[in-house]
Amino acid sequence: MLDQTLIDQDFACDELSLRTQVLGGSPFFWACKRGFDIGACLVLLIVLAPLSVAILILNPFLNRGKLFFFQERMGRNCQPFMAIKFRSMTAATCITRSHDDPIEHERITRLGNFLRRSRIDELPQILNVLKGEMSLIGPRPDYYEHARVFRATIPAYAERHAIRPGISGLAQVDLGYAEGSDATRKKVAKDLYYIHHAGFYQELRLIFATIVTVVTMAGA
Repeated sequence: MLDQTLIDQDFACDELSLRTQVLGGSPFFWACKRGFDIGACLVLLIVLAPLSVAILILNPFLNRGKLFFFQERMGRNCQPFMAIKFRSMTAATCITRSHDDPIEHERITRLGNFLRRSRIDELPQILNVLKGEMSLIGPRPDYYEHARVFRATIPAYAERHAIRPGISGLAQVDLGYAEGSDATRKKVAKDLYYIHHAGFYQELRLIFATIVTVVTMAGA
């Protein structure tokens, strides 16, 4: 039985400690990565505006409810932030799914299924990228309450928060959607590999792989 005090404690991480332990890549790479994030997201804003209008028009028929979904996630240095997505599931008054429960597929709407498979539901997170809360490529941020449990139970989980979380990443490309603690352990290993081996080749490979996933609709 997990000690609740381990979950309730302050989960802020020491930035210097995390970066010293796991961060790879040169300062030049990380500066270029942030510059690319900003430039690419400014271009993607042109795509986001008409896409939002199109989804808003379809919502009453295929996805009745609000256009956007906001959820608190664990970000860089284990700090919480509010991630934004196109809503893909029916509304719920509160989140009842635990960290080890499978995703509630029955709540995914018809339009939501398309948005998730194409990963278009993640596109509004370019606003999080512009705010400095996320990157285009990096470890996917978990729902904050679930992340607190993972931080207390999974070795090295905190270290994956040494950098900004990403809209896509190595774990997503190689493993797909992670459900539960066992899958999250595998995800952590991939995330740490990405951070430790950060560089231009790996970044370009993941950008290309993400584009292929969007085009082929191979997402979760």
